[in-house]
Amino acid sequence: MAQFLQIFLSNPWLLALMLIVGLVLLVKGADWLVDGASAIAKRFGISDLVIGLTVVAFGTSMPEFVVNMVSVADGVTDLALTNILGSNIINTFVILGMTALVFPVVSQKRSRDFDIPLSIIAGILVYAAVTINSPFGEESRGMTRFAGIILLLFFGYFLFNTFRHAKDHPDENQTDAVKLMPTWKAILWLTLGLFGLVVGGEMIVKSAVQIATNLGVSEAIIGLTIVALGTSLPELATSVMAAFKHNSDIALGNVIGSNIFNVFFVLGVSAVVRPLPAYDGIELDAWMAAIGSILVWLFVKTNHEREIKRWGGAILLIVYACYLTNRLLHLTPAL
Repeated sequence: MAQFLQIFLSNPWLLALMLIVGLVLLVKGADWLVDGASAIAKRFGISDLVIGLTVVAFGTSMPEFVVNMVSVADGVTDLALTNILGSNIINTFVILGMTALVFPVVSQKRSRDFDIPLSIIAGILVYAAVTINSPFGEESRGMTRFAGIILLLFFGYFLFNTFRHAKDHPDENQTDAVKLMPTWKAILWLTLGLFGLVVGGEMIVKSAVQIATNLGVSEAIIGLTIVALGTSLPELATSVMAAFKHNSDIALGNVIGSNIFNVFFVLGVSAVVRPLPAYDGIELDAWMAAIGSILVWLFVKTNHEREIKRWGGAILLIVYACYLTNRLLHLTPAL
């Protein structure tokens, strides 16, 4: 098995294929997991709303979560950090930017008053964690276990507030009906989903590390670009299609919700399992993740329609292009 894997890792074409197959397994695994787990939860009499706020919401962050858990287990901490920062940056600047170019992105009151400000706080907390020394003698720069616990506490607050809001405003929290299926099929889908996530995550991490080694760049660069974009492709496709159907408010809720889950839950758990030391350029990446949410909040607060206009989408894409150019021009050599 080890010799077979080495053949893939030594051939650039097979290495690229391994990465692509890993991304497909990861994304489809998350879909199968959500469908199977949702059907099983429905069998136990759990409402569609609760399933949507738990199983479905967690399922959309499963690709990032699995990649992070594999990265942490393998000691590839740079990839664990950049997977989250890169995904959030792409979510905000690329997905919302492209969606707004198709059709202005409308915001709901809860997003403006709670979700977007919380995503700003998430970005600021990550920036503070990677720039301020820990008071507990842990790794001086990076996501420490203490920082991970703080993020998880914020995640608990987010879940509590989300459930309370859903209970008080049921009309604002419509969710697609859960797909009913026989129990055996639900278990099969759940099993296949877990298999796809685990195998896909392992393939992505190993291929990403080898690609970084072959190109002579840091794992952080691969995490910020290839891995982050790959795990964000489903959100991109969903958001752009929603914009074509003039349902762009769905795009904003999905992106901001995904960003909150990624930081408070995925990054929080990752840091608690293993502290994530800082890498070169992390300050800029963390700041960009925060700036994205700040720009979105300014865009929806400074016009009567409370939406991201097409010019706002263009600004988001231009800012991302400048940021990516800067990062690629200052590639960090692999150690």
